[in-house]
Amino acid sequence: MLNEKTKQAVKEWSESLAGLGPILKGEDTITPMSEVRNAYTRMLAKNPAPAGVSFNDVNMGGVLGTLVIPDALKTDAIVMYIHGGAYIVGEPAGYHGIGGNYASMLGARVYMPDYRLAPEHPFPTPVLDTVRAYEWLIEQGFDASKIILAGESAGGAMVITVMVAARNKGLPLPAAGVSISPWANLEHSGISMTNREGLDPLNTKAGLDFLARAFLGDALPNHPMASPVFADVTGLPPILIQIGENELMLSDAMRLATHLGDNRVRVNLEVWPGMFHAWHFFSTLQPEALQALESSVAFIQHALKDVAK
Repeated sequence: MLNEKTKQAVKEWSESLAGLGPILKGEDTITPMSEVRNAYTRMLAKNPAPAGVSFNDVNMGGVLGTLVIPDALKTDAIVMYIHGGAYIVGEPAGYHGIGGNYASMLGARVYMPDYRLAPEHPFPTPVLDTVRAYEWLIEQGFDASKIILAGESAGGAMVITVMVAARNKGLPLPAAGVSISPWANLEHSGISMTNREGLDPLNTKAGLDFLARAFLGDALPNHPMASPVFADVTGLPPILIQIGENELMLSDAMRLATHLGDNRVRVNLEVWPGMFHAWHFFSTLQPEALQALESSVAFIQHALKDVAK
């Protein structure tokens, strides 16, 4: 059950993008998109970074980003964290909390690419930018077997999509991936899109349909680079999927897990009762958020041990 502080924080999150729809529809000629995006970043930035981490700008092969470095560096493994925001909002500056938590809890460097956003840069640009950022890590000499991909929402989908694209380009694959509340099927055909309507405090099906179209441009929602439930996922490394039971995206996340398993990818699926979209952000407010982070860290550590054998 959500406590009152979490409920208030989720309410603020839900309200933070109220101005986005009119802009995307061309109805708002006063408010610039940059103002909506900056407000969204400020809202997410209320989730504090832990002590003992620093943040530095980095250029990831032409894709700007942020490098998070823990004071207590314990491993040469790295995480590439891919932020969400429906491919339309979001930037690393709003993700110091979750990026910092992964850096601190793992004792590892965390890279967060700042990919270009739709609708100015529609599909597939955000995906291609993120693939380029991963490719840059390989070019720097990082051992792919010591790289972890993680992300939430659109970023959770890109955890899978980037791996598929990397495989198709002949790049070595990372050790594992953590997909949090993945926006895995832009057709929105899962039953939870209906039976969780009203329970999900952050999303509506109509809203998700609208955001998907703003991202996709002329592409179809079943394009495998937009919806990994339709992708050829053979040969991918182990994946952890964490999804809140109250999410509209629940059924499609479960479909993604089944799709991975059907194609002989080792997959762990965690469904968290009563939780909402990307609840991990609120680790200082909600016990289940910290517990989910800890579970994902344990998965990452186990995956890194497996490839070291």
